[in-house]
Amino acid sequence: MAVVDFGIAAMASCVGEPYDVAGESQHLGINPHVVETMGFRTLHKAPVGVTTTDLGVAAAEAALARAGLDTSDVDFLVAASGNLPEYLHWDFSTAIARDLGLRGVPTLSLTQACLSAVLAFEAIAGLFLTRGELRTVLLVSAERVSDAHVNRLGNGTTADSDGAVAAVVRRDHQSLRWLASEQLTDPTYADFFRLEYGGNAAPVAPPGRSNLDIDHGYSIFTFFQGDAERFSAYATMTDARIAEAVDGACKRAGVRRADLSRVLLLHANQVAMRNAAAALGVPLGRTNAELAASLGHFGGMDPLVSLDIMIDRGELHSGDVVALAGMSSGLHWFCTLVEV
Repeated sequence: MAVVDFGIAAMASCVGEPYDVAGESQHLGINPHVVETMGFRTLHKAPVGVTTTDLGVAAAEAALARAGLDTSDVDFLVAASGNLPEYLHWDFSTAIARDLGLRGVPTLSLTQACLSAVLAFEAIAGLFLTRGELRTVLLVSAERVSDAHVNRLGNGTTADSDGAVAAVVRRDHQSLRWLASEQLTDPTYADFFRLEYGGNAAPVAPPGRSNLDIDHGYSIFTFFQGDAERFSAYATMTDARIAEAVDGACKRAGVRRADLSRVLLLHANQVAMRNAAAALGVPLGRTNAELAASLGHFGGMDPLVSLDIMIDRGELHSGDVVALAGMSSGLHWFCTLVEV
């Protein structure tokens, strides 16, 4: 059971402008038939000049307004962003704090890829547990694709979007109450999905090369030395471990997987969403697969964006237990449970 009592008082999302995925596939040189098979219809791109920080601040201001609070009510800021930062030697959380006008408010940056936003609730639980004076924590997660480094459509299996979500988290708040979080890690695959150039191992790409030249799907396949059976077993394992993470969170919270009203996953392609739903033993309609097709992938904030939208639509009801779950590079599998 939860060792501290807190919940989400208000949420808000801010997403980029919608673009047709079929049109983007032609622009980005991806086979449109492959993209069609994956089931993405729309992705969202921020206008030129709009930064990750801008998106996060917009979502934060909207969430605070929905909660009827202002920045003077914020005791701690937690900022999550797993994508490429705007600058090197730079802290995303303090940039958010500066632009919100949070003076003297401590901050925490979480940058662990797609793990960060959902597992932020466990970090917030620790803050509430160790800092008895905290009443309100502002959680902000924002992602903006660096088109100079990655292809938004990858090799056709994803559709990366720009956006942000914010949650006003309050001690003793009884709606959208945190129940438990779980994380599993297998460092065997630590190098999957990495970008080769720009870090201190290889700060500059060789002539004629760039990160855009890297096909991560192919890189993963070569890890298994071209053995299709080993690769297939790996793919099956990743889905099974999502279910294991969900079960771990359920055990911590004292609930059963069958008690879950919804399982909100990362916004993967429809093939991956179906496979994950099958591994979890839940109907696809109890996931956020439809939202994934219409929104694209916002990194680790996907489950929170889906949660925000479903709350606004009135699709969730008091007492519903919702799992926020997924897989992240690293590799990690994770889940957080909230009770509506």
